[in-house]
Amino acid sequence: MSQGQRGRSDTDSLAGSPWRFEDGGPRRQSFVEGARLGLQAGESLRSTSRATMVATMVVVASDSDVFLLCHTGGDDAVSWVERIDPTTLDVLESSEKLAGGPAWPGGIGAHDNGDIYVVFGNHAHRLDQRLKLRASRELPRRLPYNSFVTLPDGHLVTKDFTGSRPSADASEPYAATQLVVLEPDELRIVSTLDLPEASIARLSADKDDVYVVGTTALWRASWNGTSLVLGSEHGTYRHLEGQGFGWDAVIADGCAWFLDNGEGTHRFAGTLRGVGVATAPLHLVRVRLEDFRVSLTEICGLPGGVVANPPVVDDRRKVVVGFDSGNGVLAAFAYDDASLRPLWSHSQNHGSHMLWYPETGELVSAHHDAERGVEQVVVRDIVSGAEKARVDTGSPIQSVVFPACGTRRDFYWCSMLAVSRISVE
Repeated sequence: MSQGQRGRSDTDSLAGSPWRFEDGGPRRQSFVEGARLGLQAGESLRSTSRATMVATMVVVASDSDVFLLCHTGGDDAVSWVERIDPTTLDVLESSEKLAGGPAWPGGIGAHDNGDIYVVFGNHAHRLDQRLKLRASRELPRRLPYNSFVTLPDGHLVTKDFTGSRPSADASEPYAATQLVVLEPDELRIVSTLDLPEASIARLSADKDDVYVVGTTALWRASWNGTSLVLGSEHGTYRHLEGQGFGWDAVIADGCAWFLDNGEGTHRFAGTLRGVGVATAPLHLVRVRLEDFRVSLTEICGLPGGVVANPPVVDDRRKVVVGFDSGNGVLAAFAYDDASLRPLWSHSQNHGSHMLWYPETGELVSAHHDAERGVEQVVVRDIVSGAEKARVDTGSPIQSVVFPACGTRRDFYWCSMLAVSRISVE
């Protein structure tokens, strides 16, 4: 469904670096330099949407090359990549169906070498920008691998996912996770590392350091050019009765930031509202990377919280924004070296990854309106929490996956049933 298009002036285009990897890059900071919305008085948001099958994420390789990752479901799922029109979202080219395996949202990235990489199910693939297959690799375990991060020398690091899935529920203790390093040419496995515990979250990285949120602790493994070496220190964050495991970490301001109480997401049925199983309140977890000291801050203090995704950290304004999808709360905190204090809180049914714009301090989140059966995107001022704009997307369900910044005062929003382009007019 489309709410229309409108021509753009030259000043509206090419604003920002391309969004080549999920969350903007391996530190998962949810922005790229130079991207902007810059909503002014009299401006609003416009939504153009297209129905899709399990749309996970968009990456933007250039101003004109936008790629969408989709997949099927079940234990023998396949994925494919579409090159889509940046404005209309029409399919311009599509890859062949790519070997997958057990379904869980995977990942796509536009590599420094110009090619497109996909990790989904228990397979990794390399495609050229016309989406012709160049290399494939079956990964070691018959489990879904939940995406990858890239290292400065071009290697890819991935890991298996042993959490609960809708078609194959699991219960703790989960199997311990194995990290896998792939070289980018033929996707040969050049190194593996077995962790002491399971990890449900996606990997994060800062230069040659790979961060893994395990089911009880944060771990760091360092790449030395030939292998990953597990650090001697880790940050244990589970201390409370009824507290659940953590999800993806944001690496910012010398810390890893993530949210706990992640169990229950396999009960997703169009929304995460009310599906949490934790009896302890959901926390924003901060782990200082110099010494792995851990601090916990409650998002709203309610039981039954659940998340599947990371917070946003504005390290320029010293603001961090977290959420509790189970209770429908979005909350921001001011932080310094010693502590966090509440800034604002709103009732909002947010479930996905978020975006933010450093230059203007605009935060992009979502609200699933269950009564109307539609998800909206909401732009707020990250410091005050004031709402600047909102618009319906084309999705009847809550997104729990990945948005992407565009290059024309726009961004892309994915759910498992739709992809939307949201632009300023």
